Amino acid sequence: MGLKAVLLNFSGVIIRDEALHRQSLEELLLEENLSPTLSDYVQVCRGRTHLACLTDLWQRQGRVLTPTQQQQLLRRQHQRYGQALARLEQLPLYPQVGELIERIQGAQIKIAILSGTSEQAVAWVLNRVGLPGVDRIIGGEEASLGGSRPAPDSYLLALQRLNQAFPDLSLQARDCLAVEASFTGITAAQRASIPVIAVAHHYPYQIIHRRADWVIDDLGELDLDWLQAYYNGEPLPSSLLQSNVEGASDPG
Repeated sequence: MGLKAVLLNFSGVIIRDEALHRQSLEELLLEENLSPTLSDYVQVCRGRTHLACLTDLWQRQGRVLTPTQQQQLLRRQHQRYGQALARLEQLPLYPQVGELIERIQGAQIKIAILSGTSEQAVAWVLNRVGLPGVDRIIGGEEASLGGSRPAPDSYLLALQRLNQAFPDLSLQARDCLAVEASFTGITAAQRASIPVIAVAHHYPYQIIHRRADWVIDDLGELDLDWLQAYYNGEPLPSSLLQSNVEGASDPG
């Protein structure tokens, strides 16, 4: 069996871009003569696609968007997000992202990046900072409104796309690892039956460790040797057993 693919969420795992999203949404709300108060941003938007975020925020303001209006707002949101990124002298990547991608590729494991923003924006960021290319990018524009997280659609689509690109891989959910930072993302991976490791970028370790199969404080702690032993059903190194058991998901 073995670990065959690592599926990384973009926002919250690779890049610290929540402030950019908030700013672009605030601008859109003001332009539409709506309140820019985003106190419910975490509940409505974190870990979800831009389309789902926009639609729910507008509904909370008493506005029901037609499909045409949704797409118009989505284009404006993507444009503002891209412009905000381009203005930054240094992109806010989380530490050790590049090293992690290189280690995964060095282990001959496939990589997909899942994002609530556009595939174009993700590819632009990877190119701008010189990160190694990845095998697939699943952008938020590929998910339907009902398919946004915590629905498992983006993860199921990632498996489908990787299998199409690498048919000899015979990839199944149990062969993958999801790396997530939000509660909605963790739930989406679990609903797709994919083991998930949470990185404590958004939430403290003691809060998020009850949600995922394992938890790490930062990307540098992601141990591919330990994971391969787990996925291969081999005896686990005793020095790592306790820390990973403590991070196991709690059914309550």
